[in-house]
Amino acid sequence: MAEITNLRDAFLDEIRDIYHAERQLLKALPKLAKAASDVELRSALENHLAETENQVNRLEQVFELVGEKPETRTCAGMAGIIEEGSDVLGEDSGPVLDAMIIASAQRAEHYEIAAYGTVAAWAEGLGYTDAAELLRETLDEEKTADETLTGLAESGINSAAGGSTPAAGRARTAGRI
Repeated sequence: MAEITNLRDAFLDEIRDIYHAERQLLKALPKLAKAASDVELRSALENHLAETENQVNRLEQVFELVGEKPETRTCAGMAGIIEEGSDVLGEDSGPVLDAMIIASAQRAEHYEIAAYGTVAAWAEGLGYTDAAELLRETLDEEKTADETLTGLAESGINSAAGGSTPAAGRARTAGRI
């Protein structure tokens, strides 16, 4: 890691980290989608894969806007999340695996929400208004993906995995920070 002496250095380091994280997800999401037995979950993961491709392109635009070439810094955090998520793929298919896929995907989303929230604020503070706007767009997509996963879990996948029916009127709180 390069020496970080100011907020711009920290910002560049973090977008390099996120860039690597997103590129890792481009490889991991198809595996999760393929393993999902629930059609809606599979579709949500496939849709998010397309979003992730756009997010990678958006990060490349951010690099350009701040006068840097796109490059990565190894994102150990996402690598660990993906490794844990890959561990569940050896489980039997069905609702339990689907619930575990959702949990794994939400860990990744929460990591991204934290990262994008930080870099969007830093970009704004550094005067990179256009970059901040692109980063907030991705942040919004990550929050929506998390909410979609929560909705799928609560609409029946979790209850099917537990062998019970959904509780009537239960508040949607899972997946919220």
